[in-house]
Amino acid sequence: MNDSTQDAVTVRVEPGGVCAVIPEQWDACAGPDNPFVSHAFLSIMEESGSVGPGTGWQSLPMLIDGPDGMLAAAAPCYGKTHSQGEYVFDHQWADAWQRAGGSYYPKIQIASPFSPVPGPRLLLRDPTMAPALIGGIEMLVGNNDLSSAHATFVEESQVALFEAAGWLIREDSQFHFTNRGYASFDEFLVELSSSKRKNIRKERAKAVEGLEIFHLTGSDLTEKHWDIFWRFYQDTGARKWGTPYLTRVAFSMLGERMGDKMLLILAYRAGKPIAGALNLIGSDALFGRYWGCSEDIPFLHFELCYYQAIDVAIALRLKRVEAGAQGGHKLARGYAPQPTWSAHYIADPGFRRAVAGFLTQERAAVVLDREFLEERTPFKKA
Repeated sequence: MNDSTQDAVTVRVEPGGVCAVIPEQWDACAGPDNPFVSHAFLSIMEESGSVGPGTGWQSLPMLIDGPDGMLAAAAPCYGKTHSQGEYVFDHQWADAWQRAGGSYYPKIQIASPFSPVPGPRLLLRDPTMAPALIGGIEMLVGNNDLSSAHATFVEESQVALFEAAGWLIREDSQFHFTNRGYASFDEFLVELSSSKRKNIRKERAKAVEGLEIFHLTGSDLTEKHWDIFWRFYQDTGARKWGTPYLTRVAFSMLGERMGDKMLLILAYRAGKPIAGALNLIGSDALFGRYWGCSEDIPFLHFELCYYQAIDVAIALRLKRVEAGAQGGHKLARGYAPQPTWSAHYIADPGFRRAVAGFLTQERAAVVLDREFLEERTPFKKA
């Protein structure tokens, strides 16, 4: 795929992937807040074989060098031959374009692979480079006769940048816990209605009956723990996606290179591990990612993935917990609906009009659904 020049700024594709970019320069653009766009995380996805040949993800990071010779801007771009591992579903668009005689794949995806986590998709040490970076992505699509480009889970502050460039904006919802400065889990419960408060206490007691819960991070994480969690992850991945996205070595690399950002919560019964949940720790948020178990225990999923995460966020004074995509059952556990956004560049004008019409109708339904859910949070009503 070709480099491009946008308004005398050279936007280039690094064919060697994020691995070929100097880590310090990438992270100077990405910032310290969101681990999913860090050089460490994205290069681990490549080196572990989770993305790359045979996966349908071709790493094609877009880069702009500044006048000082340092990286001024970057975007984690991927050539995609399918729509798996994205969590913003465009299968209907693909089917419609195929029926019209077009080729939807390959397409360009601007994302953190397999991570439904809002964050920056334009990594900007120099914020003035945003239009050139977006224009370079558009030229990558045009120069290679691709159907489209899609920036998924775009943080709110960057939505306007894509909108100003004429990209279509799609809205959805996720469930997040917001830490309002709670000193303890009990203090959080005080804000809930009496019935919800009692229900959560019962769920927590029932879930951990006869179990031991351990939190592991940093140097406490060993290959033994990754072997344990790999079994849980494989089981869940096989049931959800057919084939788990991450390779076994990816977890070892995450522990080795990002151990201080990893939080593995394991449940044991009589010394035997029976369930686990993996989280990543950001500067102001805890990100819940993967869960699995070998025993079906009522409420244990809620305990490890939602309640323990709230405990950790309160203890670390993090602002929120983002517990991943979907899941209306999170509502009763104190996770309220929050808007998420994606941005879409459709090359063909006719196809673009059709998608725009679809998004207008979908957005109205999404907003109504979120308003409906907001009225049904477990918090006390004024």
